[in-house]
Amino acid sequence: MKKVADDIHGYTYGTSEVSVSPVSMRELEDLKISVGFTEEDQRNLKLAGEVLAGQTRQIVEHWRSGIIAGIPNLARHSRTPEGNAIPEYLAKSNLRFEQWILDTCLRPYDQDWINYQEEIALRHTSLKKNHVDAVTSTPYVPLRDIIAFIAVLNETIKPYLAAKGHSVEDVDGMHRAWCKSLQLQSALWIRTYMETNQSRNEW
Repeated sequence: MKKVADDIHGYTYGTSEVSVSPVSMRELEDLKISVGFTEEDQRNLKLAGEVLAGQTRQIVEHWRSGIIAGIPNLARHSRTPEGNAIPEYLAKSNLRFEQWILDTCLRPYDQDWINYQEEIALRHTSLKKNHVDAVTSTPYVPLRDIIAFIAVLNETIKPYLAAKGHSVEDVDGMHRAWCKSLQLQSALWIRTYMETNQSRNEW
């Protein structure tokens, strides 16, 4: 499995530090059917992973510095309550963000993958946000911001998929597969928010 760095702080994919999600493989297969995710999409995601592997830093900098930094209600989630930057937090979380791109494309969608979707979601709720990096920032990222920003992730990834000279058909196939994967992941993240926020409103 490709990694963006030898040491990624807080990256615990496939380890005992990650709890087992209550979502089963059978339920994931049902979600795949619902979103229309096929074996062809899996092949296209693998191709996308090869295309994006050398571009993850550029992509995340585009998302973080080029887009999120200019949207106050999004930028605040990686800053102090007073609005000050936390450079070390950004550096560490950016590496995990980069690795998420590769995990989306290259990891098998097995129980470990399901488990880590839950971990990702938890780290955006008040149960785990800020804990991994021991920082003081907003207590959680509202679910609405995560779901809304998926549209931006989907739109802005396409030029990077086209950067290696693949045919229009191949680029479109990779992009469709990416969008379907993010739809799958968002469905899993929503479940985690619903389960863990019964006594809180983190919408």
